[in-house]
Amino acid sequence: MRPPGARSAAFVAVLGAVLAASGCASAIDGLLESATCTRPLIAHARITQNATNVLSVFVTANVQQADSVAVRFGVNAATDSATPTFAASGDSAFVPVLGLLPSTRYEAQLVAFNACGSSASESLNFATGALPSDLPVYATSGTAPSPGFVVFAAGSYGLVIDNSGRVVWYHHFPNGPGLNFQPQPNGRYTARPPAAAGQAASWVEIGVDGDTTRTLGCAHGYPPRMHDMIAEPDGSYWLLCDETRTMDLSAQGASPQARVLGTTVQHRGANGDILFEWSPFDHFDVDVSILQTADRTMPVINWTHGNALDVDSDGNLLVSFRNLSEVTKIDTRTGAVVWRMGGKKNQFTFDGLPAPTFVGQHGLRATGIGQLTLFDNLGSPLGSRAERYVVDDAHRTAHMSAAFASPAELIAQIGGSTQSLAGGHTLVSFGNGNAVQEYDGQGNVVWRIVGNSGYIFRAQRIQSLYRPGVGDPR
Repeated sequence: MRPPGARSAAFVAVLGAVLAASGCASAIDGLLESATCTRPLIAHARITQNATNVLSVFVTANVQQADSVAVRFGVNAATDSATPTFAASGDSAFVPVLGLLPSTRYEAQLVAFNACGSSASESLNFATGALPSDLPVYATSGTAPSPGFVVFAAGSYGLVIDNSGRVVWYHHFPNGPGLNFQPQPNGRYTARPPAAAGQAASWVEIGVDGDTTRTLGCAHGYPPRMHDMIAEPDGSYWLLCDETRTMDLSAQGASPQARVLGTTVQHRGANGDILFEWSPFDHFDVDVSILQTADRTMPVINWTHGNALDVDSDGNLLVSFRNLSEVTKIDTRTGAVVWRMGGKKNQFTFDGLPAPTFVGQHGLRATGIGQLTLFDNLGSPLGSRAERYVVDDAHRTAHMSAAFASPAELIAQIGGSTQSLAGGHTLVSFGNGNAVQEYDGQGNVVWRIVGNSGYIFRAQRIQSLYRPGVGDPR
């Protein structure tokens, strides 16, 4: 059995052929090898167990004259799987081996490469441990799912499962991940766990080795919202932040000293500099009449409730404000509001759709030029569903091009996500509707978690355990 995350049999065959070669690429190279061409040297190769994840180990070694390294591995000496290649760093090599089976004995070899050929270390034997007793267990069904893995938060863990439902990677959070566990475009995971007593909450960034690489927070001391964020490959990051202002809302029947909570968006550089900042208080009128009673009567009025953001194909920002039932497009150069879609301040004509359109939405994503998806929690009479829209900015028209609803007509009051995949497929988490399903372009369910999945705020497919989120749709 080839563990998830491993290379294909074809790759392993090529790797074996390279290792079998006795010289360089040609007969002339072979004659000159001893004088001008030296393959890599490997010494002190060893296995280190991962204390945070029994489904992975680390292979380290001293290497010389290597450009890159990889590990081939397998069960019972059948080293028929391989990791991706990693760049060699100086005279040391470090390769994570991910997606292993629990309680299983393995054999592995480190392989080092350069222009002259490759070398392999001695065989290394190791055994994986048993899974944590509180790790969730899943079953799945489906005939034609997209390839790869699905990432989400459950219980105290950030999880990655394969298409069979087997957990292939996990990270434990002492107080839980805060409902949301996301792969990012920079190849790491992020979560915003609950704050410890007396401390401010912050996002944490987790590498595939399980180590925390950095913590990320909002400027001005604003608490970061756990609903969504983007960690860019250049080290910058986008955050949703809680901003509270005191306002006179006596004309609306509220307090003259009302405390109002709005969602500010910040784009911060790798060094923490504020690259862009936008506040709804500077662009929207506060209207508490549109809020649900629970949100309007809280000690701090829950006004906008931003829950998703994405960068559109034109470089501008899309933000979902749940309590306004609105998607807003923001010019990232000037901060001006480009348009407002949905809700009381709607500026769009919806092609063939009755009002209201989406209500209490989550999971907003830009999916191409003039295209977006979102999870409509409460607007559809057929239950909660994912919806795709074709948007004409200039003419302010929106056409629903597809919708994906649960056959059980589930209602998700909170949470939920959408992800547009290759071949017209769409992955949908139904939030507290307790379901995760993948649909094909015709709306057929082609993969799902069987039974009650629990509350999964966001689910997202990735292609690689080694570079989660890199090149994957958000």
